[in-house]
Amino acid sequence: MLMKKIGIVAEEAIDLPQETIEKYKIGLVPVKLDWPDLENMPGTNTFEKMRELEKRKIKSFGKTSQPSPKDFLNAYKQQFENFEKVLCITITSKLSGSHNSAIQAVKFLPSDQQKKVVVIDSLTASIGQGILVLKAVEFIEKQMQIQEIVKKLEQLVPKIHTFIMFKDPKYIEASGRISGIGAKLIRNAAKFGIRPVLTFKNGLLVPAGIKTGAKDIPTGIFKTFRQDVNKSKPKNELRVLISHGDDLAGAKRLKEMIEKNFNAKVFSITIIDNILGALCGFETLILAWAEK
Repeated sequence: MLMKKIGIVAEEAIDLPQETIEKYKIGLVPVKLDWPDLENMPGTNTFEKMRELEKRKIKSFGKTSQPSPKDFLNAYKQQFENFEKVLCITITSKLSGSHNSAIQAVKFLPSDQQKKVVVIDSLTASIGQGILVLKAVEFIEKQMQIQEIVKKLEQLVPKIHTFIMFKDPKYIEASGRISGIGAKLIRNAAKFGIRPVLTFKNGLLVPAGIKTGAKDIPTGIFKTFRQDVNKSKPKNELRVLISHGDDLAGAKRLKEMIEKNFNAKVFSITIIDNILGALCGFETLILAWAEK
């Protein structure tokens, strides 16, 4: 069998469609969620189970844990069965030790394979990381060499825009990423159509500002997107990805607003994986975009 040149490895939390994962044979590393109370709840996904916890007035929060070096090592070995080299794109190293696990795993490969693995820090997460994976796929299909691909991806990292807006800050408050006072202010502001937006800056999750007149989350995210695009003045068509916390209707409405008002194509709408879902809660919307 003729070996393909470059295979991709990433955490399962890149929030890309399953058909895309399968089509390009992307190797996924599991992200672990420790939430015993959630396991006993009915529901087909994490967010349905979270709703059930709330319905039953069970105050409980989950913890995510990074993949181990062994998890990445297994993914590398699987990719080497079909590919000559491996490109690993990880979630931001500023929020998770996953990137370090990916690097450590390389040391356990045979010496000849160690030189054939490159690990890149996406400095973002979820569909922002997913955009970087999609660009890597494009470059691979153009038969580029791995070092050229790495250079182009590193140049693209600061040009990926990722925005997050959530309904209730209690989950991110429980994680310690915002204070109780901050969470209370967010709840009170939402009553008046004022909603906070989070984004990634240099790999850290930081406030991107607030949106006034945001009667709901899709409107708030759209206003953020519109302001960001107008500021960036992109020259090419935009590639947009949307991910949601069990709010498909809201995600679809956001898609319609974007494609109606901009030279943009929404590549996919997916449900948020556990790693951010456990922090942001249900009805969260995430939007990521970059120029094609």
